[in-house]
Amino acid sequence: MPCFRCGARQTDPVRGASPWKRGVRADRQVLICPGCQTAHDWAADLDRCAGCGSSALVCRLGEVECRDCGHVRAADRPSGGRVCSGAPPGDAPPEPERDGRLSEEVAAALNRVLKRRPSS
Repeated sequence: MPCFRCGARQTDPVRGASPWKRGVRADRQVLICPGCQTAHDWAADLDRCAGCGSSALVCRLGEVECRDCGHVRAADRPSGGRVCSGAPPGDAPPEPERDGRLSEEVAAALNRVLKRRPSS
C-alpha cells in the first residue's frame, strides 16, 4: 500500500518499529511515509474518533475502531471509492515508470526471504 499523500511505496522493513504511520481516511486504512510525516500536518488529514476525537483509528473487516477509547463503528464506504492524496495537484510525484523495477524488487525480496539464489 503506498503513502496516501505522495504515493511512495514501502521497501523491505528492517527489524523493529516501522517509521511509517497508519491511519484512517474516508473510512479506509492508509499509510503515511516518513517524508510526509515531516513535511505536512498529516494527522489533520485523518478521520477522527466520534467518541474521543483521537486520530488513532484502525479500519478492518468493515469497521473503524479507535485504539485510544475502543469506540467501534461501521465503515461508510461508497462502492469503488478510492482514497486520494490531499496534496495539491502540483505536488504529485511523477507517474512511476512501467519498466519492471517493482517486479525485480519483489523477486529480490522473495529470494532473500526464501534464501534462494537470484536468477540471471
